[in-house]
Formats: sequence, structure tokens, C-alpha cells
Amino acid sequence: MGGTAFVLVYHRADAHAAGARARAGAARRRAADIRRAVAPAGAARSGADAAPHAPGARRARVQGRGALGLSGGHVLPRQGKDGKPLACGYLVTATRVVLVDDENALQGLLRRIAREKRWTDGSVGRFLYDFFEQLIARDLHQLEKIEDRIEALEDQVLAHELDDFSAPMTALRKETMAWFRYYSQLDDVACELHENENGFFTDSEQLMFRMFEDRVIRLREESQLLRESCAQLQSLFQAEIDTRQNRIMQILTIVTTIFLPLTLLVGWYGMNFVGMPELTWKYGYPVVVIVSIVTVGISLWVCKKKKFW
Repeated sequence: MGGTAFVLVYHRADAHAAGARARAGAARRRAADIRRAVAPAGAARSGADAAPHAPGARRARVQGRGALGLSGGHVLPRQGKDGKPLACGYLVTATRVVLVDDENALQGLLRRIAREKRWTDGSVGRFLYDFFEQLIARDLHQLEKIEDRIEALEDQVLAHELDDFSAPMTALRKETMAWFRYYSQLDDVACELHENENGFFTDSEQLMFRMFEDRVIRLREESQLLRESCAQLQSLFQAEIDTRQNRIMQILTIVTTIFLPLTLLVGWYGMNFVGMPELTWKYGYPVVVIVSIVTVGISLWVCKKKKFW
């Protein structure tokens, strides 16, 4: 395999040991590991009691760079079977790539690389390009699913079904933010690989990293569009809420306008002064009823003419 070694470890101690061997340049002793890593049957050795070793979400980017190599990690915007975010770490030298996988997140990627026979020259640069390409190969499909969820939620808002909106909207906003942050981190990694300050990669490999960077930028722009769609959907929801409140206030205003003259009559004749002739007039009550009905009718006619509803 051209003298290049690849190691996939699951333990913190294994990661330190593999990194030390990588920096010592003992690539030939791990040549058998790369054959097992790219074999269709599996990727590499694993331990039963895996220890958490991946960085947090806000630290998932290129973390170290020096004469010996590049190191860093990623928290993927996907979840494992236990509901926790998938994470992985890596160390890159001139002759070796060490991957730290706590959650079995990379097994499928390595099997696909082996199945599609992408890695044929055994170089570190080609492996990294194939690895990161497989990492984002199905992301566009995931983003399309998020877009479908946003459109379904938008149809729900336009149908005035606003009761079950907040929870899925919050989940979508967090998810789109996670994807955008993830692509920003990948863009940082692609820039580091493309710059090749350590001199690990050939010109053709740098060109591949440039292509990978362009794809990541397009995916990041797509995730940014999804974030903007979420913001617009939130604005649409707020507009529907405001419209509903305006309808309620309109109804209350109409009712108040109709019954305000009747309130005046009640207050006027409720004073019970002795000198009020209507209180002792035998037709006083029927006249007040007729006046009230006429007043309500006039109020309704005015509201209809003014197009209050």
C-alpha cells in the first residue's frame, strides 16, 4: 500500500500510542492494518469499553498544527442509537492517518471507501480526500429532508394550524444551526489541508482538497438558506398570530360599538331622578325597547357599510 499506514482506534490510550508511533515514523509496522481497514469485512480493531475522546461541538475543528502533523476532531450533526451526537478525532502525519472513533461513526464510511475501491495509491492525501468526500456524500439528501420538513410546517401555518408549531420549529432551528456550524468547521479543515503548510500532500492532492472545499462551501450555503427559511417561517407564524389577534380585537371593537349606545341609555335612566317623566309613563318601557332595537340596527348597518367584517 505504498508504505502508508492507517489506524482506527477506540481508546484514549490507544490514540496516544498510535500518535506516538505516527510521529516516530513507524509506518511499516502498521502496513497490515491498512489492508484490514479497507477490506470489505471490517475496518480495524475495536475495544469493548470505549472511552469518550472526541471534542465538544464548539471545539470540533482543526486543533493542532506543527511539524509533526495535523490533529483535530468533529462532532457530526447526526445522532447514534443512544441519541448522542456522533464524534470522531484524527491525527495526520506525512505517512499515517490515525482516526479516533468513540461511537462507531466511521465504520460505514471506511467500508464504502473499500467497496468503491476509491483508495488505490495508498497516499495519506488521497485517503483524506476520499474520507471527507464520503463524510459529506449523503448530506445533500439530509438537507433536502430538512427542507421538506420546513415546507410541511409552512403549509401547516398557512392552513391556520398553529397549535403544534413551536416544538418542531425549535428543533428545525437547532438542526439547521448544527449543520451550518458543521460545514464551517469542515471548511476550516479543508483550508488547512489545501494550504499544505506541512508539505504532506502533492499538487494533485491539494487540487482535490480545493474541490472538497468548494463542495463544503456549497453545502454551507445550502444550510444557510435553510436557516433563512426557518427565520422566514418564524416570521410567517408571528404574522399569523398577529392576524388572529387582530381578528379578535376587531370582534371586540364591533361588539363594543354596537352596545355603547345601549350602555348610555342604561346609565341615563339608571339615575332614578324624581323629575324623569319616562319612569312613570306607561309606554316608557316599550319605547326604550324600540329605541334599543333601532339603535342596534343602525349600529350594525354602519359597521356593515364601513366593512368592519
